[in-house]
Amino acid sequence: MAEAPQRRKRHVIRARVLRVERLTPHLVRVVLGGPGLEGFTAGEYSDHYVKLLFPPEGVTYPEPFDIERIRAELPREQWPRTRTYTVRRWDADARELWLDFVGHGDEGLAGPWAARVRPGEEIHFMGPGGAYAPDPAADWHLLAGDESALPAIAAALERIPDGARAEAFVEVADAAEELPLTVPAGTTVHWLHRDGRQIGDALVEAVRALEFPAGTPHVFVHGEANFVKELRRYLRVERGLDRDRLSISGYWRRGADEDGWQASKREWNARIEQEQEGTPVA
Repeated sequence: MAEAPQRRKRHVIRARVLRVERLTPHLVRVVLGGPGLEGFTAGEYSDHYVKLLFPPEGVTYPEPFDIERIRAELPREQWPRTRTYTVRRWDADARELWLDFVGHGDEGLAGPWAARVRPGEEIHFMGPGGAYAPDPAADWHLLAGDESALPAIAAALERIPDGARAEAFVEVADAAEELPLTVPAGTTVHWLHRDGRQIGDALVEAVRALEFPAGTPHVFVHGEANFVKELRRYLRVERGLDRDRLSISGYWRRGADEDGWQASKREWNARIEQEQEGTPVA
């Protein structure tokens, strides 16, 4: 009998908080570093992400930290909770990893952590993952997202060649949440202010109102799942863009934390794709 294939051991990195920067009233940047980041690589994609591991309150783990042992030996309620964050920047020479967090007071898990964490504290994470980088040969670029997608959009804009046409739409709560961005010549950044409206409404309206330039765009649309669904329908069904020119996915969903959203995300995305492609839905 053939031996069962062994599961690949998850690689967990221990990082130390180097500094914390308040960027806007609701956006905090945490810069991670330390010897645990030696050998870490990111840069192939502009939407690289890592999965931060947060132990439940009052739970400590034996050293060395071993996520496989924790999940094998401890009850599920004592497992670390994961939160996924985009790599805003990785500086291999300085060994610095930038992560930006949207905070809403005491709501959530990662946002309050970022607001209170101090230099010298440590956190474990897994990654990076990623799949998108702007195609330098694209006729033009379309990027759209809410605050959760801003780090990936900012990283992508830094990689678009000077002179390439790019239209970036970023929806934030209000003018105080805007950030200075480094953008190439030929790029227009449209800041959209929610001002109490439903998340994504302004984005959908603005993208629909855009007069598309000639040629086929390379598209990046990420953020709250419901507006992502609407824009995917517009781009795939009404505009007729091929799937291989689109990077579209819900980072989060109203009314669900990441634990609940990640548990249903693959099925939800598959169902939306089936509906919008006109194939039968089981």
